[in-house]
Amino acid sequence: MTPARLADERRVAIAAVRDASRLCRAVRASFSPEHATAKSDASPVTVADLGSQAVVSLALADAFPNDPIAGEEDARPLRSAPGSPIAQAVLEHVSALRTEIDLDGLCEALDRCNDEAGPAGRHWTVDPVDGTKGFLRGGQYAVALALIEAGKVVLGVLGCPNLAVDAADPVAGIGCLFVAERGGGAWQLPLDDAGEVSEGGQAAERSIHVSNISDVHVARWAESVEPGHSSQPEAAEVARLLGITAEPIRVDSQVKYGLVARGDASIYLRLPIGGYVENIWDHAAGSLLVSEAGGAVTDVDGRQLDFTTGRKLSRNRGILATAAALHDQVLSAVTRVLGG
Repeated sequence: MTPARLADERRVAIAAVRDASRLCRAVRASFSPEHATAKSDASPVTVADLGSQAVVSLALADAFPNDPIAGEEDARPLRSAPGSPIAQAVLEHVSALRTEIDLDGLCEALDRCNDEAGPAGRHWTVDPVDGTKGFLRGGQYAVALALIEAGKVVLGVLGCPNLAVDAADPVAGIGCLFVAERGGGAWQLPLDDAGEVSEGGQAAERSIHVSNISDVHVARWAESVEPGHSSQPEAAEVARLLGITAEPIRVDSQVKYGLVARGDASIYLRLPIGGYVENIWDHAAGSLLVSEAGGAVTDVDGRQLDFTTGRKLSRNRGILATAAALHDQVLSAVTRVLGG
């Protein structure tokens, strides 16, 4: 089991991610086009993004009121149009979990997630719906929450509402929750806490580990669905150089980290496009999950991910997460393709 040092943080984070995941499922079940809009960068934001972040922020404020949070969303969509269908829907879904909440409280919870992060102290980082486009199309998405201390990710929780519990057993159910604590390993739990305790009275969480394959030719690899998120042609060339013939597993969000951590895939490639700089909330929880499951995570230049630089991974370029035995081989092929 995990060390006891972060027992309270682990418990609160799991509960917050579970509640946020329930909200996302409820939003998706009754979704309509008026429940989404576009941000200034043209990326989508939905009732689920805003409601999920508010739920996580409120839970952390209750338990750790002095801990800052760096989150993806803010209250501008609500403050600019307090009577809009989005604002009213966010309030409805959050108040189903927090009956005391009003619109002002929602906005405060969202705007509390404005920390600039950085190398000192401790802070949380949250992506309330990682893979919003996947959420919109009914595909994969994740609620991602991580705790960072002195620039090191020490706790990560991923809620994956649409992910099969066991890829090899389609009747095992849908909905996974992954937890990793630095030095404490990686675990998969039921997303729905009703299944947390087995008939024997034991917690229904299981330790997970990356694939133990050493032959890269038979590796499965995962990449983003959206071609704008990773260079798919260059990834295909990496696969060709490595002799990988299997088709890529294309899913949205940090679910890809979960697939590598539990051995469904052995490689996750996110090859850089242009000068894009990754956000910390897109990789903090997932990178710790793979590392604690026995894998290796670097950028495409072989550097460790540097979470000391604020809200962006400004000292890194792209992502490479693999089963540890494959990392050097894959990195060498990536370097050849990218011309390093």
